[in-house]
Amino acid sequence: MPATALVETLDALSPRELPQLDALVAASGWNQLAADWRLFERLGSVHAIRDAEGTIVASGAVLPLERAADAPRNQPGAAWISMILVAPAARGQGLGRAVFAHCLERVRAQGRVAMLDATPQGEPLYASFGFAPLWRLTRWRREALAQAADPAPVDRPDAAPLAALDTEALGLARPQVLADLLARPGSRCVRDGRAFALVREGRVAHHVGPLLAADEAHARALLPRALAGLAGPVLIDVPDGRARLAQALRAAGFEPQRGFARMALPPAGTAAPAGHPSFIHAIAGPEFG
Repeated sequence: MPATALVETLDALSPRELPQLDALVAASGWNQLAADWRLFERLGSVHAIRDAEGTIVASGAVLPLERAADAPRNQPGAAWISMILVAPAARGQGLGRAVFAHCLERVRAQGRVAMLDATPQGEPLYASFGFAPLWRLTRWRREALAQAADPAPVDRPDAAPLAALDTEALGLARPQVLADLLARPGSRCVRDGRAFALVREGRVAHHVGPLLAADEAHARALLPRALAGLAGPVLIDVPDGRARLAQALRAAGFEPQRGFARMALPPAGTAAPAGHPSFIHAIAGPEFG
């Protein structure tokens, strides 16, 4: 790692810095928008390394999530680490490891469980820091349709009941995150009495998630409504072992793209949030958990 590689915390994203962070996303082919960086800025923190000219060449984000009210006493809150990105020309110099270590130290200083969704390429790095996998998931992608889709009804319900089910499923409370995602232009919610899904726009594709349901049958039944009106590419990140949902995704034109591992590193003497993973049929995204 170059001696000049200094990781800094960006207190506020300037009009110059935000496009530089967006450029890292674009160079990596990821799906995040400027609104996602703004969410991290508002609810968490953004960290960066600059080159000699002051341009951001590596990034990371930390998003604190509070423990559920009924969580065991030995389970603290958590913080999601994500957006570990390095500009192509700066790769191979240890910058990703440096910014990740900085993010992890921030989480440890807060006494929180460090959590993340690791790509296959990143999993060995995180394992070297002591992270262990909790469960695995797969990103599915559907390419754009050949024909336009009829517009779907827009439903933006009160986020509080959705957040309550989300907290039960995840074992962590993130009502502000869900409210932010739901309030964005182009976002909508689909739901019935036993399931809901959030659909939002991304840089390269729409993203479906979280998709929460009492069982896989209800999740599968809600899928066509989530996809209604989406003619462009669509991404959905589904826990492994959802055979009937996977079958429905294939029938809808999706193909598996890559895997993720949900990983956690609790402080000594504490436990990672348990929640009810069986309720989770698609996550909010690897940047949000």
